[in-house]
Amino acid sequence: MTSIDSVISFIKEQYKTESFIPLHVPHFGGNEKKYLLETIDSTFVSSVGAYVDQFEIMMQTITQTQKAVAVVNGTAAIQVALRLLGVKSGDEVLTQALTFVATANAIAYQNATPVFLDVDLDTMGLSPKAVSSFLEEFGELRQDACYNKKTGNKISACLPMHTFGFPVHLDELLAICNAWKIPLIEDAAESLGSEYKGKPTGSFGKLGAFSFNGNKIVTCGGGGAIVSNDHKLGEKGKYLTTTAKIPHPYEYVHDEMGYNFRMPNLNAALACAQLEQLSSFLENKRKLAREYESFFATSGIKFRTETPETKANYWLMCVELENKIERDLFLQTTNKNNVMTRPIWQLMYRLPMYTNCYRDEQVNAEFLEERIVNVPSSVR
Repeated sequence: MTSIDSVISFIKEQYKTESFIPLHVPHFGGNEKKYLLETIDSTFVSSVGAYVDQFEIMMQTITQTQKAVAVVNGTAAIQVALRLLGVKSGDEVLTQALTFVATANAIAYQNATPVFLDVDLDTMGLSPKAVSSFLEEFGELRQDACYNKKTGNKISACLPMHTFGFPVHLDELLAICNAWKIPLIEDAAESLGSEYKGKPTGSFGKLGAFSFNGNKIVTCGGGGAIVSNDHKLGEKGKYLTTTAKIPHPYEYVHDEMGYNFRMPNLNAALACAQLEQLSSFLENKRKLAREYESFFATSGIKFRTETPETKANYWLMCVELENKIERDLFLQTTNKNNVMTRPIWQLMYRLPMYTNCYRDEQVNAEFLEERIVNVPSSVR
């Protein structure tokens, strides 16, 4: 197997430094400062402003959707998307345990219960086979929707997450969800710029949710977006995230519980400048991925690559080690030598607040949990 020392040397060579190499940092090489200064000069720094509108138009274009809604972060985007599809207290949402905690938290914010199903080994995202198996055992189709015949709870949504920007098997998942009357929401927080069969992720489900956190491929410090091809649903999302305020020349009229979740114009200005560079970021990162792939090709370490008929943004690039012992040694040695690496997340049912949630056997998720490590993936 390629020695860890040679991996460290290769990564330092890619980033042309002997000092600390972080996992993923933003790259500000465009109009960021210009747009921020324009926003400050305009005095429109909060949730109303020209850049908020521009950001939404740009997101509609990039994701090929009919409506985009700018929100404060990716978690809020998922939570509001769940509410828009009618997810209520006591409902169940099918999702994956191998994910960042925000996916499960957003479900919990709606007082719904996550149902943790296994992932596919190739995508590291929610497995259509696992969803189908669960529904064949527990699903009950009624006239209005699908219910869990064991718990009696409505199964209100399916929420796959595109892990590290690798798209899940969307066609199969959608076919299963449509057959069982379960709407699908894409947690596309990590997959801006990724494609499935030539179409952008986020555009396949009823709704898609994106994140623009500081570590994402495009960032505005903190921010998120909801996208949809259902314009009416998108408009409802904008209304809910604007404190459910009904337009009026001067009165404050709110007719249901809403959220103060709109993205500030300052953040939107930064986001617009970053989105202008998305194509160059993607090209840069995909080039780095090819170089990683070539380097690891003759080693005993597997570099994870995109699946057929997809185009990944390679947000966080990752390797697969032989076992947990090898994984831990890799993590310890690289971090000790100023190369930041990290393991994939702990499975959600290992966290105290989700230990009582239903989960299937999780064979693939547990396999990946013990082996996957992220390596430095920043735009060079």
